[in-house]
Amino acid sequence: MNFIVIGCGRVGAELALRLYKSGHQVVAVDQNEASFNRISPEFRGRTVWGETLRQDVLERAGIQNADGLAAVTNSDTLNAAVAHAARKIYQVPVVVCRNYDPRLRGMLEAFGLQIVSSTAWGAQRTEELLTSVSSRALFSAGNGEVEIYELVIPESWAGRAWNDLCAGNAETLPVALTRAGRAILPAAGTKLKRGDMLNVSATFDGIKSLRERLGFGAEA
Repeated sequence: MNFIVIGCGRVGAELALRLYKSGHQVVAVDQNEASFNRISPEFRGRTVWGETLRQDVLERAGIQNADGLAAVTNSDTLNAAVAHAARKIYQVPVVVCRNYDPRLRGMLEAFGLQIVSSTAWGAQRTEELLTSVSSRALFSAGNGEVEIYELVIPESWAGRAWNDLCAGNAETLPVALTRAGRAILPAAGTKLKRGDMLNVSATFDGIKSLRERLGFGAEA
């Protein structure tokens, strides 16, 4: 697929590289030529230098044939203008707009854009990690019969195997394990560590049993 990344700051440079490594055709656009130095040498996509709101710059980037565009500069107004033009004028199928200043999120929402608010999301996620109780529901399926929960592994389970945790509990299914901010799909014998974040899919009875096994009691 053909993607355009507007803004080659830290977010844009990382996004361009990730899209390229996933096998896509990627064009990074920035009004500051030095910004392209942020992109890893692994990147073999194109770069276009110029004012990102200029029609000729966007068309040199191939916007007429783009499958998606991400406006990820540190200017909310610029992101909104480019994203709006991409969607309304060039009919780009998928347009994503970065929200840099949470106070301006309402302005972006007024355009009806698909928004990623990295500042607000990062603050929210940090708050959750600082203040979270031992477990919480992240996603509910159907009418709540099955939910995905996040649990923190306590010291009492450090060194024990991942597959021991849900053994004999037919109403829980391990989903992922996050350690030091990196999520993995662990092998059955993976040893748990204190502070690991475990995601499991479970029924109400299943999560109740799992909480008790971890020593959390009947926490709601």
